Amino acid sequence: MTDTSAPRPLRIATRASRLALWQAEHVANLLSSCRPDCGVELVHVTTTGDSNQTSELRSFGGQGVFTREVQWAVLDGRADLAVHSLKDLPTQPTPGLTLAGVPARAETADALVLPRESEGIADLFALPQNARIGTGSLRRQAQLRHHRPDLQCSEVRGNVETRLRKLDEGEYDALVLAAAGLGRLDLALRISARLVPPLMFPAVGQGALGIECREDDSFVRELLGRISEAEVFASVRAERALLAHLRAGCHAPVGAHTWFDQGDLQIAGVVLSADGTQRLHAVLGGPTSAAEDLGRELAEELLRNGAAALIR
Repeated sequence: MTDTSAPRPLRIATRASRLALWQAEHVANLLSSCRPDCGVELVHVTTTGDSNQTSELRSFGGQGVFTREVQWAVLDGRADLAVHSLKDLPTQPTPGLTLAGVPARAETADALVLPRESEGIADLFALPQNARIGTGSLRRQAQLRHHRPDLQCSEVRGNVETRLRKLDEGEYDALVLAAAGLGRLDLALRISARLVPPLMFPAVGQGALGIECREDDSFVRELLGRISEAEVFASVRAERALLAHLRAGCHAPVGAHTWFDQGDLQIAGVVLSADGTQRLHAVLGGPTSAAEDLGRELAEELLRNGAAALIR
């Protein structure tokens, strides 16, 4: 006898911040579009990074602080899939889970954000001497210091709205945030300038969503394959292979940029010293089918040029 009942509701594990919920609801809408008979439920999860809003991220684990507990919800059966900002997801696979879905990507640029009352400042080089920049990312700090050694970079924690409030209250002269997150929260008008390569290389996976499910869940894996974008998936596989082969974590001073040229995937990577005084750069291109090999080969070139010492 054929089972004609509707499939089980899909439970999506997600952090409860406004941005994380936007991302989870976006994935829920994509899933509902390809399987209207599937119900979708959100499972809110609090991560270590959410619980500790004051310490520097690298002081209490760094990698996985925004993803680990969300992954556990899938592994222990509370949820069927997990939605992450892909730049936060460690490259080391989690046993029992697979990265099965990467939908269309938002813009990858970093964004310079100034206080609401600022006038006449159009870019990074127009900031006053010794300006105070809010960003906890070593990647951003190193690249900012490479171009402007005078800048005073310091950690800023909290959700996007909290960071903007601290900026507008005068704690910082500027923030550097992901343009994708600001766009998803309808805050793109706060962007004063986009920081793009070669000035600023984005984080591996920036602007992309990564969706994990259990390896043995063929039903969910098939659905996630249907909402994925092949070129985006290839791009992030190359970027993540670069980061993994460098043995660098999500918070290392490593940036990557991918694009397509006449059908071939191109990847550029940078590795910097923490103070920004040293910078390595390399570019490689090849067929999309060899995305991960491209990432590893690019990492090898950077390592031959001394990247390991900078990452340490």
